Amino acid sequence: MGNDNNSKENKNVLASFVEFFYGNFVVLLLGFISLPLITRFLSTDEYGRTSLFLSAVSIIYIFAILGLDQSYIRFFYSDEVDTRKLFAQCLRLPVILIIILSAAYTAFSGFFNNLLFERSGWDITLLVVGYTVTSVFERFLFLNIRMQQKGKLYSNLNILTKVLNISFIILFALILGNDFKVGLYAMTLPLVIITASLLAAYLVNKKGYTPKAHSVTEKELLTYGIPFVPMLLMEWLLSSMDKWSIRFLNDFSETGVYSSAMQIMTVLMTLKITYVAFWSPIAMKKYEQEPEEVVKPFFADMFQKVQFLCLLAAFAITAFRSIIVLVLGEDYRQASKIIPFLSLMPVLSILFEMTGQGIKFKKQPKYFNYASAIAIVCNLCGNLLLVPVYRGVGAAAATALTYIVYFAVGSYFANRCYHIDYDIKRLVLMAFVYIVYAFYATVCENEWMNVAAGVILIIVHIVINRRVASALWGYAADAIKSMKKDKRRD
Repeated sequence: MGNDNNSKENKNVLASFVEFFYGNFVVLLLGFISLPLITRFLSTDEYGRTSLFLSAVSIIYIFAILGLDQSYIRFFYSDEVDTRKLFAQCLRLPVILIIILSAAYTAFSGFFNNLLFERSGWDITLLVVGYTVTSVFERFLFLNIRMQQKGKLYSNLNILTKVLNISFIILFALILGNDFKVGLYAMTLPLVIITASLLAAYLVNKKGYTPKAHSVTEKELLTYGIPFVPMLLMEWLLSSMDKWSIRFLNDFSETGVYSSAMQIMTVLMTLKITYVAFWSPIAMKKYEQEPEEVVKPFFADMFQKVQFLCLLAAFAITAFRSIIVLVLGEDYRQASKIIPFLSLMPVLSILFEMTGQGIKFKKQPKYFNYASAIAIVCNLCGNLLLVPVYRGVGAAAATALTYIVYFAVGSYFANRCYHIDYDIKRLVLMAFVYIVYAFYATVCENEWMNVAAGVILIIVHIVINRRVASALWGYAADAIKSMKKDKRRD
């Protein structure tokens, strides 16, 4: 009876994940339209400037948000919490701070724009400020959708955002030509349109809302949220130091090639974004509302399935990288050498989203900071040693090593906070096999040999994880049967 309940629960979780994932899967497919569009409109150096835009605005956003987005997630399912009051509490201070920080950027825009882009202009400043201010509202509005587990709405909004992004790429490329601001306009305007619409809908629509007693204070929210700021800053360094190292130790052109390889990683990055959006509320709700003897086996089982899928995707992307790179254009073909090691970043990020939950459960974000600090030192040393010699490939290798360290250290601390019997040995085995394959794929000049090696290792990975693969196949088959039955009823 217990196994039947677990099986049913896993199917429900899979169905919920599909609701979140289908939108990002469509976004992924649309990405294979938008990426070759922008890489053909923009030269490698102009695309390099565009890639630094998100990195620049993210640092402003981190200082403004004060970790209150994490507080919103942590307290959303708590007793005696009015979710609309919680939303207002968490949003109030970030809005004030983002306005102050944006004003400071505007006042010194000449210096900042030249440092970041080696370009200046009021429109660049307006785009940076507009994206940053809007991103604060977007973060909490999308969090509200996630916490209510409205997967279909979340997916549809992501699809609409990507469609607008492609439309604006074409429009501004025709107007501006080979100018990095094409990417800036294409990222900022969809964000503003979607966020403004969501905010208006949130303020007007109070259907189903019943005011409740609200006991959470702003002091509690800040006490929980602020320790996440150093962690977020360190994560920003982890995700951005490679680009900045290439930008200052090489040039904008190499930055563009590296960033195009990062964009190819949208297969795994899409899975990561979707999984984080889906898993955080699920994990927190289970921890708050269900007993440990139910929760811990569920987490361990989900980890097995996720690590299998992540590494399967990494093997597949590296094996067929030459086909994927064709979409970029001739100037970006060097990106194929960067992909193998870069693939480990989203894989380990997704898995740490699972193993690191214990730190959040026990409200000990300082351990994220410890893990991040160690990883930052590793990343800095790796980039300084490898980027001057090996350029983008060196940055990718440094990033892979950094995320291995980050996952290992962070998971150790999380396990001390809240012990779960994850099957780490199986992960270590297959991750080691993948790293050896990544070395081979980086130096291999014969793509047919690379594909053959990749296909063999995919088969080995499936055989070693045959029980997990069989279970996932069963869930997928049941889902297809269920869909067919629903169509017949219609």
